[in-house]
Amino acid sequence: MRHFFNIAATITIASALCACSTSSPTDVGNSQFGLKDAAEGKFLVGAALNTPQVIGTDTAAIALVKQHFNSIVGENCMKSEVINPAEGVYEFGLADSLVAFGEANDMAIIGHTLIWHSQLAPWFPLDSIGNPVSAEVLKERMKNHIFTVMGRYKGKIKGWDVVNEAVLDDGSLRDSPFYNILGEEYLYLSFQWAHEADPDAELYLNDYSMDRPAKRDTYVRLINEIKKRGLRIDAIGMQSHVGIDYPILEEYEKTMEAYAATGVNVMITEWEMSALPTIHKSANISDKAEYDSKVNPYPEALPDSVSKEWNARMNQFWQLYLKHSDYITRVTAWGVSDGDSWKNDFPVEGRTDYPLLFDRQYQPKPFIQDFINANKKIE
Repeated sequence: MRHFFNIAATITIASALCACSTSSPTDVGNSQFGLKDAAEGKFLVGAALNTPQVIGTDTAAIALVKQHFNSIVGENCMKSEVINPAEGVYEFGLADSLVAFGEANDMAIIGHTLIWHSQLAPWFPLDSIGNPVSAEVLKERMKNHIFTVMGRYKGKIKGWDVVNEAVLDDGSLRDSPFYNILGEEYLYLSFQWAHEADPDAELYLNDYSMDRPAKRDTYVRLINEIKKRGLRIDAIGMQSHVGIDYPILEEYEKTMEAYAATGVNVMITEWEMSALPTIHKSANISDKAEYDSKVNPYPEALPDSVSKEWNARMNQFWQLYLKHSDYITRVTAWGVSDGDSWKNDFPVEGRTDYPLLFDRQYQPKPFIQDFINANKKIE
């Protein structure tokens, strides 16, 4: 999924760490016992951090992250258009700050992402006059990028999304610059080079809409082919951008089980659930006021009835993850609190959504608070 961001002109690790250490003015709980503690022994509990959180200026979110999460991933700071904006040019400031924060707080740090068609640095697949580069040139660029980025964080990052969103919902390989120039081989080369760059790092595939049967079948084939070639793959990431009315839970569970049957772990990598009606940007707009009320029905707050429905369905997913914690090794929310989520203003601007585990006041949603309370250890 594409996620928009703003980058400060100049960022230093020292200032970021200083900012991260400041105390939060927001009360995020009555004790330091958090979600990660309640889920101890089950799986890692992660959050994606945006730029203000990475550099430490969002102190309330940072306090919440320290209390409730034991894994972090950068929402944007390791994507190629940010970290490798020009050939031979690397801007590591944000990524360095993310890694430093994770290390300082004993968190499992996830690298996202090495090879992805979206948010790809524009120069990457093109020559000086804008034509696609040759297969050999693209291989060289991919290998250099993987070795440079992974090499910088070798021994610091637990695992990497090596290839992101490679398959369409119909099961065909995505028509990306990598596929167009190298064919399916680009996937296997990416995993080969990633393992060579850091033999101890875990390596993952990652995608959305993973409950689609055709897509599921293709990923099962790809996992098996990676393993057949003697390459390392540790887990598949199910992004899990879910909604009130999708996916069908039984189909979603069937997908988890199908991936686990290949011998890899399953990770829930970008979890959130929209509380709003499912719409499409291309909807026919005959009356703007009526349209606005339909696409943005809760601009101030979520009604109690909708909140209860949202919490009940999110708890169903959560209980499913707990049920399969023998092969689910990480559950990561794609954001810290509702105000951070990319689902706001999507798919139309001005939309207010409530998709994450913590509300705009940095308080846990009821199903999360209930889980924490039920698993709180008596001192």
